[in-house]
Amino acid sequence: MTKSSLSENQLFMRFSQTELDRLIDISIEKTYPKDQWITHYGSDWPYLFLVEQGQVTAIKESPEGRSLVVITLDKDEVFWGVGFFKEGIGMPVALVANQETKLRLWSRKNLEPFMINNGQFTWDLAQLMAERMMLASRILEELAFQPVAGRLAHLLLSQFEDQSGDILSRDLTLDDMAARIGSTREMVCRHLYHFADKGAIQINRTEFKITDQGVLQHFTEKGK
Repeated sequence: MTKSSLSENQLFMRFSQTELDRLIDISIEKTYPKDQWITHYGSDWPYLFLVEQGQVTAIKESPEGRSLVVITLDKDEVFWGVGFFKEGIGMPVALVANQETKLRLWSRKNLEPFMINNGQFTWDLAQLMAERMMLASRILEELAFQPVAGRLAHLLLSQFEDQSGDILSRDLTLDDMAARIGSTREMVCRHLYHFADKGAIQINRTEFKITDQGVLQHFTEKGK
């Protein structure tokens, strides 16, 4: 990473050129192959990181082996281990590379002087933390108050927004979809075919076709 690309990131853009050079010098660059665990649940992991390439998923796992995808981080997004702010506290989630991924990491020890000397950076980071808290609140609200069908419909609609046309490629397996809505693959499969029976989607082996967004939207509103 060059200092010019780091300066384009919203969180780091307020640093001077000299500070950017120093930030790059004290950082750690690491590359992870697809599906490699970056850190595990409960680990003391005192780092803040920037995704330079690839994609990272934060996963919450239950003792029974079920998974919940808490957040997916794409290129140029920033995240952190809890240990970066509070020493000795383990990770509440595991982090996994969804694809070949390159991270730039800063340890708490190395970045703390910059945070103390640059109040705007610390304030911007606090705002980002607030956004993450609001996201966590929304996820908790959906799990507590929205039926599985509504959560699955919301997932399909959000995937649809990221693509052109009415076709969704089946990049996510049933297990992947279940992990994103806090359910099981069996429940996901059942509700997908229920959506198809209602005329909301057509299911093919390699893709979904959204045939009626209104029906899916109706499912997202039920239970609210």
